[in-house]
Amino acid sequence: MNSYYPIMLRLIGKKVVVVGGGKVAERKVTGLLETGARITVISPTVTGKLQRLANEKKIIWCPRPFTADDVKESQLIFAATNDPQVNRFVKDSAKPHQLVTIADCPDASDFHLPSQLKRGRLTIAVSTGGASPILARKIRMDLEQQFDQSYDDYLEFLFVKRQWIRKNVENPVLKKKLLTAIVSEAFLTSGNREEDFQQLYKEWS
Repeated sequence: MNSYYPIMLRLIGKKVVVVGGGKVAERKVTGLLETGARITVISPTVTGKLQRLANEKKIIWCPRPFTADDVKESQLIFAATNDPQVNRFVKDSAKPHQLVTIADCPDASDFHLPSQLKRGRLTIAVSTGGASPILARKIRMDLEQQFDQSYDDYLEFLFVKRQWIRKNVENPVLKKKLLTAIVSEAFLTSGNREEDFQQLYKEWS
């Protein structure tokens, strides 16, 4: 069995093409919006939401059938129409270095999207390797109970404090102790993380 290689992609400024304008394409576009990618949708018609996104200049909509030229210079390509022949044409139009996912044919895709849980800077992706997307969603829902909305602010605190520690703490032992301490349950549930951190830093410095 050939397993998938998990990876987090930085798509800011990158061209991403979504071929299709239905609900499947809408879900793909929605998941891409916060990445900073340059999203182009190719489809004669689109959903109301995709139309609004185009009107708001958040995506580019080309209201016409797909052509092979549409995928030039694109980093990621989503074939998300309800026509298997069009989806296959999209795949065949891509160059070997371009990554394509086909909505109705995961075995012919270069990548697939896992079920995702996002809590601010925290992203948890669950994949069953195509065995059962339903199970992947179930596991994600279970994780939603464990990692609730409190993680949004907590992850932002961890990000800011990690940068501060790396910049201001020279002692490697102290640095490791602080970085370890802030990921404890005490800081997760703290009502005033900044005050607790400053107190800990004074005690250990």
